[in-house]
Amino acid sequence: MLIPAVFTSPGPELFQLGPFVLRWYGLLIALAVLIGLNLSSWLAKQRGLDGALISDLLPILVLAAVVGARMYYVAFEWKTYQGSWWDAFAIWRGGIAIHGALIAGTLSVVLFCRWRKVAFWDVLDVLVPSVILGQAIGRWGNFFNSEAFGVPTDLPWKLLIPFANRPKIFADSEYFHPTFLYESLWNLALFIALIVLFRLGQRGRIQLPAGALSCFYLLGYSLGRVWIEGLRIDPLCLGGQPPFCDGGLRIAQFMSLALMALASAGLFWLYGRRASLPDPGLRRCDPS
Repeated sequence: MLIPAVFTSPGPELFQLGPFVLRWYGLLIALAVLIGLNLSSWLAKQRGLDGALISDLLPILVLAAVVGARMYYVAFEWKTYQGSWWDAFAIWRGGIAIHGALIAGTLSVVLFCRWRKVAFWDVLDVLVPSVILGQAIGRWGNFFNSEAFGVPTDLPWKLLIPFANRPKIFADSEYFHPTFLYESLWNLALFIALIVLFRLGQRGRIQLPAGALSCFYLLGYSLGRVWIEGLRIDPLCLGGQPPFCDGGLRIAQFMSLALMALASAGLFWLYGRRASLPDPGLRRCDPS
């Protein structure tokens, strides 16, 4: 049975007190970070790592992820910002890309592991469940901002987009695919799957070598992003223009396919060759 549901955003601001404005997106990000800290600290202890390690890493990781997500987005939307470069710093208005966050965040974890001399894949494995849960929570920020929605739809479930937020080509359409909801639910399901795999691995019921959980995360998230991105009308394009990137590529789909290939190669390495993944967080000792 299909349950009718019309999603209508109350607006991006939760409340305003004088010059202080609390936005839903910021609140959701803060909530995701707080939950992620506690969850990853608990997973780290289960994996035999120092739980305080996550507390030390988290500020670096969050800063790198936010900066990377914004830089990635601005780089592909530079035509929008080149006339007013200050707007490139206005992250509270929206405009971040998860793949930029993943790239910058991963680099920060590599450097942190080198500094603290800990195994990169062990650390990453206890982070990815928090990352995907944070993505599930953060997608609701798109709902409050009335952004990142899909093509028009007449399905029983749909998202009402204000006229000011609609692309000109769809100015006469009111209801659109709630792609924020699709991805949030997909990410939530993947989070549950990762936790189940982690617990089964800890109990010895399945073989879960270091790095496997990270590969499953990349594979699962990217698989969902490929089809959900195909519905969106605000993609980052290479060689084309929104809403459909005609004559070009949807960057998120391209990146997702590349990450799926990378994750599949990692899983083959772990389970097919039964070998450990190379650890980028460990320094090679000098021969001397």
